Amino acid sequence: MPKRARIAPFALIASVALLATSACTGQSSSGADDDASAETTLNFWHAWSAPAEVKAVKSLIAGFEKTHPNIHVNVVGNMTDDKINQALRAGGSKAPDVMSSFTTNAVGKFCSSGALVDLNPFFQKAGIDPAKTFPAAMNEYTQFDGNRCTAPLLGDAYGLYYNKTAFEKAGISSPPKTWSEFEADAKKLTIPQGDTYKQLGFMPNYHGWETTTEHYLGQFSPTYFDTQGKSTIGTDPAVSAAFTVQKKLVEELGGYRKLEKYRSKLGDEWGPKHPFHTGQVAMQLDGEWRLGMALETKPDFEIGVAPLPVPDDQADQYGKGYITGTITGIAATSKKQNAAWELVKYITTDTDAVVNFSNAIHNVPSTLAALKSPKLKYDPRFKTFLDIAANPDSTTTPASINGGVYLTTIQNFGYEYESGKAKDLKSGLAATAKQIDTDIAQAK
Repeated sequence: MPKRARIAPFALIASVALLATSACTGQSSSGADDDASAETTLNFWHAWSAPAEVKAVKSLIAGFEKTHPNIHVNVVGNMTDDKINQALRAGGSKAPDVMSSFTTNAVGKFCSSGALVDLNPFFQKAGIDPAKTFPAAMNEYTQFDGNRCTAPLLGDAYGLYYNKTAFEKAGISSPPKTWSEFEADAKKLTIPQGDTYKQLGFMPNYHGWETTTEHYLGQFSPTYFDTQGKSTIGTDPAVSAAFTVQKKLVEELGGYRKLEKYRSKLGDEWGPKHPFHTGQVAMQLDGEWRLGMALETKPDFEIGVAPLPVPDDQADQYGKGYITGTITGIAATSKKQNAAWELVKYITTDTDAVVNFSNAIHNVPSTLAALKSPKLKYDPRFKTFLDIAANPDSTTTPASINGGVYLTTIQNFGYEYESGKAKDLKSGLAATAKQIDTDIAQAK
């Protein structure tokens, strides 16, 4: 099972909304004045819940305690963002000293509110350069406005899964590298059956299991915001290009209503009847976890994995992808911040620790060294995601003071545009940008 389910950004914002007014301000310099060499106990809260994942976290912490025998760690798992945020506000002996979350969208709120301390002084004191330690996209999504209040703890990379058997039957010899090639292949792979499909080449709709606006946009490398923090959604040609590509796919593959009718009868994203597993959809945009899930269902076709296509005028950047992942940070309310840093440093920068955790959780390693480690164990197809994570052209969505609200706003426009409710792309994107700017201004 994947370590996280996709969570709507607006729900995440609600869970962190109070942090700006009630969280303690993070200390500057290098945290508290506790002695990290003294005997102490830390509280580490995380969100993993599956037995294998919980076991992996315990093994990770055991490795830390072995190298730091004076620091003991009380591990608390299956903690939601709501519970973590409440504890960060309240503080106290039972609150987390170190937390981890699957929610990169909340980084801007965590950093701007002071709920988590700025890790920059800790990295500097340890002589660690984050830009040379973490992949570019992961280095970006763990900070906001110069405040690095989180660090990456494994990641997710998005690529293209394809049905090799269906490809052979359609006379397609290799996965598409550009969106024009992708469109042609998706049409070849689509087999109509009455008013529905026997096989659909690709489900392009924004509700189609990870085909969100930000995942499409990741392949076009949008800016999202200018240097003044204003939304560029209405003026960035990369954005209009991404919306145009998706809309054309919808139209070429049968139209919004026909596709939605087909989608409504297909399996859900996390169950064994996912339409890619069953062969009902021949290509799928998804994260690295999909490979293991698909193989567990023992499909009657060979699974291929490749990077997602890129715009035709960016063919030289083929191999990039959208990156996100788990974050970890130190609570501003913690009285043991130096000891907490030792834990954060170990789980995020120790190569063997990151590699072992990646092997157990089956997520992408979050350091450049770990991505190249010979100790990584994986299906050869998994290397596609390692390469995407290491690719300097890979992208993410930037942190915002109100978290992922701007992503929800973009996605909502996407729903209206693909369905035909919104007719004018240019004016629709301009209105979307205006709404994003208004929401951010109100959040300050």
